[in-house]
Amino acid sequence: MIKGGRPEITAVIADLEGYPEWAGGIHGVEVLEARPDGRPARVRMTIDAGPIKDTIALAYEWDGDEGVRWTLVEKGNVVTSLHGSYRLTERDDGTEVTYELAVDSRIPMIGMVKRKGEKMIIESALKGLKRRVER
Repeated sequence: MIKGGRPEITAVIADLEGYPEWAGGIHGVEVLEARPDGRPARVRMTIDAGPIKDTIALAYEWDGDEGVRWTLVEKGNVVTSLHGSYRLTERDDGTEVTYELAVDSRIPMIGMVKRKGEKMIIESALKGLKRRVER
């Protein structure tokens, strides 16, 4: 649960160029294309998350202040598939944020290891988002 409303949280999520300051594993973001409302539509991102070190391009689809989905549009040297989303639901005591992520790579990994890596990325991102919004 994050103390803050959906617009405030969505503003932090939409500031992709600020991710290296709070999102573990993200080392650089370049917005390649923005929507008319200023939110990113397509970005290039450099990631370093354990065994996955790569530069990829993602396309973003925004659902107002209720959430965002992203998909891989340019594979990197390691990442072959990636999609994820943030969903925001306002509650009486703040906003519930649900983050989903699925990543496939050229590095062979057994399912259990892959899921554990995805879970670590998700937990780190949610903690970083909470700290950033509530500071």
